Amino acid sequence: MWSALRKLNPTQLPLRMFGEPLPAAPSLDPRPDWEQAEVGWIRGALRRSQAKSCGGWYVLDATERLTEKPQTMWLAGKPYIVWLDGGVSRVAPEACPHMGASLEGAQVCAGQVVCPWHGLALGEAGHGAWRWLRTHDDGVLSWVQLPAQSEGRSELTEAPVLPDRPPLDKTLVAAMRMEAACEPSHIIQNRLDPWHGAHYHPHSFAKLRVLSRGEDEVTVRVAVRVLGPMALEVDARFHCPDARTIVMTIERGEGTGSTVETHATPLAEGRSAVVEAVFAYSDRPGFRYARALTAALRPVMSWAAARLWVEDVAYAERLYALERGRMARSAQVHGAASGEARLDRAAGVISAAHVVRPRPPQIR
Repeated sequence: MWSALRKLNPTQLPLRMFGEPLPAAPSLDPRPDWEQAEVGWIRGALRRSQAKSCGGWYVLDATERLTEKPQTMWLAGKPYIVWLDGGVSRVAPEACPHMGASLEGAQVCAGQVVCPWHGLALGEAGHGAWRWLRTHDDGVLSWVQLPAQSEGRSELTEAPVLPDRPPLDKTLVAAMRMEAACEPSHIIQNRLDPWHGAHYHPHSFAKLRVLSRGEDEVTVRVAVRVLGPMALEVDARFHCPDARTIVMTIERGEGTGSTVETHATPLAEGRSAVVEAVFAYSDRPGFRYARALTAALRPVMSWAAARLWVEDVAYAERLYALERGRMARSAQVHGAASGEARLDRAAGVISAAHVVRPRPPQIR
């Protein structure tokens, strides 16, 4: 019996909706999804989103994922060490300024990173061009601000552009991080195409239709599968507060005010990290009982987000591969140096599906 149940495909069962019904809302377009998913609009929305400033800030990971021992993390084509110093996230160049020794795994004594080769102690005062970079802890995620030249533009901001979030003391928070063989724009483009949702992720979305769209935002009504054939409907809006972030906000239905932040961080050419934070919120009195089960629910929330991104990373990587293919053909036509670019596809590996406890925001 149990073996038969495990093999049962919930998408083949009659859909059963629960929760308060949403008021009727007309679809934006009656055409089939493949016709609605207009390449021109998706690329135009992406182009407009990419024109927005990030203020020089890059998401590292959930702060609780970081450790007190320096670990290497590539950002915008350069290696850095990242560590926690008294609970505060720190970032600095990975190479010792003396003779270039790697500082990954180096001892940290009294707030100073000690080079394993010759014992040079490196602290906040720095040494030559070696300096700590400015960091920001928003209570869940750690960010770093890279020099203006890394951003390709000059405007640096005092803090990252943070979207509206529900109150952290009344919210269930979970986060995950995954790497992908693509550029950050391909990750954002994936989220600007909601029409693929029910087709590509039938295990998570029973049905989806677009209600409205703007220049670089779109609102959908989606039936989210909760357990097997059971689903609830919500209206959700996707928008881009900066070039490397896209946010989903539930605007109507169960969990109104909940958000999902998807951040795309460039690691190196053709390599990015997806860092996603889920902020589950409800004003229902019974939600406090769910919060009482925080330790059990957070890993499940992270697993669900990672499950979607295993598939969406494949989508984003495909976009990148197609783009690289077009670029290669164009280069050959114009007599440029030919040669196939090798695309290392190591994405789909979940590097974190971890519990996150919100912290007071900090800027260092």
